[in-house]
Amino acid sequence: MSSTADEVRYGEWIAVRRHGTHVAELVLDRPRAMNAVSTELARRLAEACGALAADPSARAVVLTSSHERAFCVGADLKERNSFTDAELLRQRPVNRAAYTGVLELPMPTIAAVHGFALGGGFEIALSCDLIVADPTAVVGLPEVSVGVIPGGGGTQLLPRRAGAARAAELIFTGRRVAAAEALSLGLVDQLADEGRDREEALALAARIAANSPVGLRAAKRALRLGHGLDLRTGLEVEDGAWRTVAFSGDRAEGVAAFNEKRTPDWPGE
Repeated sequence: MSSTADEVRYGEWIAVRRHGTHVAELVLDRPRAMNAVSTELARRLAEACGALAADPSARAVVLTSSHERAFCVGADLKERNSFTDAELLRQRPVNRAAYTGVLELPMPTIAAVHGFALGGGFEIALSCDLIVADPTAVVGLPEVSVGVIPGGGGTQLLPRRAGAARAAELIFTGRRVAAAEALSLGLVDQLADEGRDREEALALAARIAANSPVGLRAAKRALRLGHGLDLRTGLEVEDGAWRTVAFSGDRAEGVAAFNEKRTPDWPGE
């Protein structure tokens, strides 16, 4: 890990930049390979996510790409082609840790997608809470075309966005979906002007980060844990999350600031 005043690097291909105090930008920065997920990139992505998860000052995270024509093209198939079966099996926990690291970030996360977001690249975006894309975005899970399945969460995350039948069609055909259709199918959440996906995602993150960090993390936890449960059980999950914030310093500050007609100064506890 290396750092400068406004950037921390995790190996050669992952960077974390801060925008103000509370918004972190997690950059996929392997442009020569369109951010293909190699073993090293996966290891460093997991490391960066672990550091962000432990940072109480980070209230929102935006995942971006330094490549002009791609968010991430998925697995590094050149590296995979050199693996023995034993090496592929050893790499599996490393890859899983990268996708799980993004998925389990405790604060709201936004993917800023332009160009290709395919296979594991789309799974990284799907692991985020929100996806902002520009009109150049092309998303898809083409893994069956190379003899595997989406293994970074795609078979579980895509149905939660698009429904079971639509996810089955997209995964079984492996087809690529352009930005306009992706928006209509709910595969992305917001369409920015061309070249402005990053700016729009950072602006959205700033609006999110103005809110209570305790409230944001509890709300995300309730959304994630409650999804797919029956209503009664889901409401119990919500109640548990409510109890973690009801007696917090953030709740007291939020109510006081509202009554005093001022901006809250969140203690974050």
